[in-house]
Amino acid sequence: MPRGVILVVCFCVCTARTVVGFGMDPDLQLDIITELDLVNTTLGVTQVSGLHNTSKAFLFQDAEREIHAAPHVSEKLIQLFRNKSEFTFLATVQQKPSTSGVILSIRELEHSYFELESSGLRDEIRYHYMHSGRPRTEALPYRLADGQWHRVALSVSASHLLLHIDCNRIYERVIDPPETNLPPGSNLWLGQRNQKHGLFKGIIQDGKIIFMPNGYITQCPNLNRTCPTCSDFLSLVQGIMDLQELLAKMTAKLNYAETRLSQLENCHCEKTCQVSGLLYRDQDSWVDGDHCRNCTCKSGAVECRRMSCPPLNCSPDSLPVHIAGQCCKVCRPKCIYGGKVLAEGQRILSKSCQECRGGVLVKITEACPLLNCSEKDHILPENQCCSVCRGHNFCAEGPKCGENSECKNWNTKATCECKNGYISVQGDSAYCEGTCYSGMWISQLE
Repeated sequence: MPRGVILVVCFCVCTARTVVGFGMDPDLQLDIITELDLVNTTLGVTQVSGLHNTSKAFLFQDAEREIHAAPHVSEKLIQLFRNKSEFTFLATVQQKPSTSGVILSIRELEHSYFELESSGLRDEIRYHYMHSGRPRTEALPYRLADGQWHRVALSVSASHLLLHIDCNRIYERVIDPPETNLPPGSNLWLGQRNQKHGLFKGIIQDGKIIFMPNGYITQCPNLNRTCPTCSDFLSLVQGIMDLQELLAKMTAKLNYAETRLSQLENCHCEKTCQVSGLLYRDQDSWVDGDHCRNCTCKSGAVECRRMSCPPLNCSPDSLPVHIAGQCCKVCRPKCIYGGKVLAEGQRILSKSCQECRGGVLVKITEACPLLNCSEKDHILPENQCCSVCRGHNFCAEGPKCGENSECKNWNTKATCECKNGYISVQGDSAYCEGTCYSGMWISQLE
């Protein structure tokens, strides 16, 4: 028979043996109330009637008390827990409504190796324990502090946690395996965490620790059922492995998210500007060559100022003209033909087409395009050599007008004119500025 099958069969057989007979071996249980000898304790504890009359019940009052085990009982407890991976704590309790307190605590100094706490403020049961030298807590939402009697059974089997309330399975979880090898000096406290903290207010009856599988059955015999099939057990193991893998992935994602959040907490969020598909940070500056402006991003708004051009004092034999790629006019030699003054780049048609270049008329030999109109509709544009049809759109190929000016077609040419509320810069209507803002434009980006 394969080894894995033997293990599964052994599990089923052992579980069945435990479930079938609950005449408990005295060596595998600890009756806490008997061991603490509460009958002879008077300070803060009073014997009262319990849920039933087969065992003693004690009222834990809201007063200073020290209900903990004697040294020989603590040593017995340490021996019982040693190398145990399965145990169950049982108790029947009636907790005062809306109060919080510790039902049972096994601790050494400040370390809780087993502690069951009921919080009436948050309506939850907390299981505190140690794993690899570090404290762990499982919070199980449930209202125990309601003034009613409840049977509580918390079972631990390696990394498997079960909580039964009134014989109903309330929670089942996979946890980090608790440490069960208690260090010397560990002590058991009932109804409190230590001398002053975690005082439980209410009645405790039938407090026991069972050191065997399915110990909750001693409290709820009706839960005694047949052993699950091997297939059920293997499915459960696979389910636990899947949950552990999912938990590992979720933990990794949570750690990554916490890292990103800590980075964002130290992040200074600034407003940026987006212009023509480019993103600029706050206080970034750039040159808007199309409109000859210096621009700056200020708190999400684009602030632009037109480049200031120095006044031109051209000599008598030159004229100010625009040169491609430059924002300011420059002085270039002029040409004179038949008493007509031509600026750099302008043309005149005599016997042939001539263009003014560097103060000299240069013959142009390029052929004129064919026109799709009658000869009577032919017109000669100003300072050009080739005719066009009447109604020609000179703005499509004419002067480059700034953002505050607009192009207008005339019979033989196109010109730039300032929009309403703007004036030309140094007499050039291709570049205009607002009369109220002294050459500054501000646009808020959406």
